Amino acid sequence: MHIFKNTNYDFLRWRWHAIALSWVIIIVGVLAIAKNGIPKGVEFAGGTVVINEFDQAVSVQQVREALDRNFPQGGQNVVVQAYGDPSQHQVMIRVPSIGAEQGASLSIVAQQANDALKKSNLGNFRTVSTEIVGPTVGRELTTKAVLATVLSLVGILAYLAFRFQFSFGVGAVVATIHDLLITLAFLAFFRYDMTLNVIAALLTMTGYSTNDTIVIFDRIRENLRSMRRDSLNHVINVSVNQTLGRTVIVSGTALLTALALFLLERVHRGRDRQPVARHGADASRGACTHATLGAGRCGAAATPAEAAAEGSRFVSLKSEV
Repeated sequence: MHIFKNTNYDFLRWRWHAIALSWVIIIVGVLAIAKNGIPKGVEFAGGTVVINEFDQAVSVQQVREALDRNFPQGGQNVVVQAYGDPSQHQVMIRVPSIGAEQGASLSIVAQQANDALKKSNLGNFRTVSTEIVGPTVGRELTTKAVLATVLSLVGILAYLAFRFQFSFGVGAVVATIHDLLITLAFLAFFRYDMTLNVIAALLTMTGYSTNDTIVIFDRIRENLRSMRRDSLNHVINVSVNQTLGRTVIVSGTALLTALALFLLERVHRGRDRQPVARHGADASRGACTHATLGAGRCGAAATPAEAAAEGSRFVSLKSEV
């Protein structure tokens, strides 16, 4: 299937502009992370999440005021969000940290939150679910998440070193790190929680990025053998244009799927009507957002930024082929 025919876009013309834009986003993102950090989900920070379903409509502000008055530790650090279908009157309460990790004390925070709501006479409710993660478990999950990311980069390096050359693997890893830094910057900008779902989305984005890189590598290598008299920039532009249709189809399919999940989740949760989004985003929304961002980036072979990155990887390729 060909959706583009005989395209001849000069992607490398804008390489320095794209590189400058990437650096601006990365630097601002690093500063944002250094200043405010990235919000951690309960999986990494440790804490207690309680989801209660009320018999009647209760506003998030009413629940927050009840916790401010009656919760033993105060409600300043407690995150309150509407949850699920608005007609079900569900509210999620998340306490960032808990005390002891063993024995009956695991359920104390959840019980204290429910007691605070009962004292405020907000009506009858039942607890739909309770999730408790201790600090030790949170640290263990953090270590495993970092390890999974590092191992994926090592695997990419090893595969491309075997499939092409070691220098290609290094270039792909550097480009992938660039993708991760850009995504983490947006994670910090929009204050999404770092959850296991978001980690999964990041690893998925890494896979799409690597797949796209391999296709570009292979086409450039083939063209260098048949276009030895042409300049490297011309070869790269031709190669990117030749794979443009494939990139749009593959990445566009993933992008539309992620967008559908993202938009349907927003409609289902009714978040547009809730004033508490600033207190944190739920895990599925964060994952869909970053899968959407990642899928869009995976089409970056058709952008000046990716073309510039491909050019930097093949500076010495002609002498190697």
